[in-house]
Amino acid sequence: MLRPDPPPVERSPVLRQRGRTPIWLALSWRIGLALALIGVALAGHWFDRTGLRDNVDGSVSFVDVVYFTMITVTTVGYGDIVPVTDRARMFDTFVVTPVRLFVWLIFLGTAYDFLLKRVWERWRMRVLQNDLHGHIIVAGHGTSGTEAVAELIRRGNYRDKIVVIDPRADALDKAEGEGVVVLAGDATRNTTLEAVHVARASAMIVAAGRDDTSILIVLTARRLAATLPISVVIRSEDNEALATQAGANTVINPASFAGLLLAGSTSGPHLADYMMDLAGLHGAVSLHERAVAPHEIGKPLSAITTGMGLRVYRNEVRYGFWQPEVHVLETGDRIIEVVPSKTDQAPPPFRHRNR
Repeated sequence: MLRPDPPPVERSPVLRQRGRTPIWLALSWRIGLALALIGVALAGHWFDRTGLRDNVDGSVSFVDVVYFTMITVTTVGYGDIVPVTDRARMFDTFVVTPVRLFVWLIFLGTAYDFLLKRVWERWRMRVLQNDLHGHIIVAGHGTSGTEAVAELIRRGNYRDKIVVIDPRADALDKAEGEGVVVLAGDATRNTTLEAVHVARASAMIVAAGRDDTSILIVLTARRLAATLPISVVIRSEDNEALATQAGANTVINPASFAGLLLAGSTSGPHLADYMMDLAGLHGAVSLHERAVAPHEIGKPLSAITTGMGLRVYRNEVRYGFWQPEVHVLETGDRIIEVVPSKTDQAPPPFRHRNR
């Protein structure tokens, strides 16, 4: 049974306002603006209709003014009705011509927003989905998810290989600003994870902010991808075992880690400093996991030159650097090492931004 999360810390209320305008309102506003501009041109032509000449019957009626206004606003006219006075010509030059430009901009912008843009976005989404292979999925872009994305980029992952799933628009806007691929949706649903091709991902990070939600996401992802490495953030220690049973490969408890740092600082201030260095975004050193290289097979862990070897995983069994099993590295071993951080290197290039 899931135990409830710890009660959240009370914060001062924050004013929020939904900024997205309904489609029907945006469309109505544009139509109204176009009609208002046409109305200005129509009124000017009507009040100065004596400055117009009808080459067909010689008289200018209201219908002629409406016809002339619409033709002039949408095209350049046919020549059957023309301005003949200086005032009428100046009105067409400095009022009707700008109105024509604004009306065309409104029409083109509306066509782009409500037709071309949607077709483009659907096509681009299909292209992005087809390109998703070996990507990393981050479910939740809160505090932990944000730090995870930043660390992934710093470690050399391309931004278009990181997919953030979150139902909150503000969280997705922040992730989008980092250049990663985003998807608005509920990661506990099969359709959402299938949309990001979870079965083709290389890893998944779950940081939903609630233990019950995070564990449900792990269950859903494990059902769709049996071998996918899944890391999850769990707040309550009592829920760690449930997350493991749900299929998480790695369970991280921020509170436990903070307690570890605090306890280490009592026996020596430099212990906590080094642990923070390993875990920090801009630390001088970092942990690195890799497969044993062919030229390292048969050699001891202490002989590797890429970093300082700490642990070897062999057939899902871990061996420390002090144990005799690491004196001879074997095919299939996974090495955990401490390497200098490449903080002086620039992050991967900005390749894709999903809008």
